[in-house]
Amino acid sequence: MSGNSTGDSKYDKRLAAVCGLFCKACSIYIGSTEDPEKLKPIAVAVGKKPDEIRCLGCRSDVRFFYCQTCTLYKCAASRGIDFCGSCESYPCEDLKEFQKAMPHRIELWESQKRIKEAGPETWYSEMIKRYSCPNCGTINSTYDSKCRKCGASPSCAYVGENKDEISRQLKNLK
Repeated sequence: MSGNSTGDSKYDKRLAAVCGLFCKACSIYIGSTEDPEKLKPIAVAVGKKPDEIRCLGCRSDVRFFYCQTCTLYKCAASRGIDFCGSCESYPCEDLKEFQKAMPHRIELWESQKRIKEAGPETWYSEMIKRYSCPNCGTINSTYDSKCRKCGASPSCAYVGENKDEISRQLKNLK
């Protein structure tokens, strides 16, 4: 099985962002760990080479340049907390602005709530299921409308439940 299959479900804190994003379902993480072709269009869009945009998770030593400068990560570290939902200022204006800017951030509030209620390990396991193809088990990103391995549509529960909002936000980005 690949590194992004449902078979690799042990909690890895490096892949659980302070904001509530699930790194295993990130296009850049997927491109960095198992599907390098996925990095090429992203690299073109940001004016970099594919090997310059690799990322192994928000809490790893190898992070996408945007993630390296993440103010949410720095804020959480300075406050000694693992997730924004544990902060006395949650949800702060920075997190609100971050959440509404991109389609892969639609469910941050639900993630923070679930992390707080069930713990990060349970949330992590739930995210693996949420982003896995119901047919083949491959983890897909928010931007994979069809499974990148078997072509099933929708690619995962996240995309199936949020496809209209994802489409709306993507149109607004153009």
